[in-house]
Parts: sequence; C-alpha cells; structure tokens
Amino acid sequence: MDDRSDDALETRVVRVRGLVQGVGYRHACLEQAQKLNITGWVRNRVDGSVEAMLQGTPPQLTRMCHWMRHEVPTAVVTDIEITEAPTPLPGFPRFEQWPTL
Repeated sequence: MDDRSDDALETRVVRVRGLVQGVGYRHACLEQAQKLNITGWVRNRVDGSVEAMLQGTPPQLTRMCHWMRHEVPTAVVTDIEITEAPTPLPGFPRFEQWPTL
C-alpha cells in the first residue's frame, strides 16, 4: 500500500551515533526504508556516525526514526539527532546507500 501523498511529504535529516558502522546499519536502513516506502539516502560519515536524508509522510518518518534508534539489532545507538530539512526539496525517486562523506 502506498500511503504517500506529495502534499504530505516531509524531509528529515537524521544523524545516528554509536556503534553504527561496520555492523550492516546502512543496509538495514535501506531495507527498512523500502518496506516503509521512504525515499532518500543513507551514508557513513568519517566521524563514525551514519547520516540519512529521509523523505515520506509524517507517520512513515516517525516509524523510520523509531526503528533507526531502537530496532537495528546489530547496532548500539547512543544518540540520534533529527532535523527538519528546509523545504521545498525535490522528491527522491528511491532510497539509496551513498558513499562515505
């Protein structure tokens, strides 16, 4: 089921810290975002954190952010920072893993 509506789309930038690199965190995010029909990207940062740009409806984003904080079994998340992205942003066609920045 597609619960996205262009009128209801929001974009959030999420930075996750802790043991989140080298444990399959980005790949797990890719799979979960696809399940939730969220678009955007995820990448490792050189400081050891993971950063994601998430685009979807508010309920989709709430579910994804909760999942990123609490439900990745191989990760140990110590902090998550969620910021509303400036709007309007162009829509992303899918969710992707990007190279480390």
